Amino acid sequence: MEALSRAAAGLAAAGQPHTGLAALDAALAEAVGHRLFTVLVLDATRGVSRRAYSSRPEAYPILGEKPLRRETEFHRLVVEEGRPRFCRDRADIIRAFPDHALILSLGCEGAVNLPIRWDGQTLGALNLLHGAGHYDEAQMPVLSVFAAVAVAPVLRILADAP
Repeated sequence: MEALSRAAAGLAAAGQPHTGLAALDAALAEAVGHRLFTVLVLDATRGVSRRAYSSRPEAYPILGEKPLRRETEFHRLVVEEGRPRFCRDRADIIRAFPDHALILSLGCEGAVNLPIRWDGQTLGALNLLHGAGHYDEAQMPVLSVFAAVAVAPVLRILADAP
């Protein structure tokens, strides 16, 4: 609860949406841990996604938009079905991520992609990466609360989008 309280305080502070996302980063690091944390924002109307936050911008900078890849497991599970995607080991990372060499070089062999949902739609995803086997379904009660907390900054990002 302390980590969640700090995340809430970050969302109440000035400087949104970055302040809120940085507070989520710190709170998630404390609550469940991560070696890399990013926030992906989807613009389904325009068919694009963009990285809106990165805990390691030197490796994963905030970049421009990319087309949504609708044929992927990520799109089916996270975007369409609103369910998390777990990558439990190195083989899952290699299968799931085109940039797996960079991910593996950061010591990340496990991941979870959590949908950020509002009003029946997926607005984006919280992406947490760590060692193999670090994430599983038992963490979903706490992770789902953090994904819900992320709705406000993601709505702000979408509202400010061109």
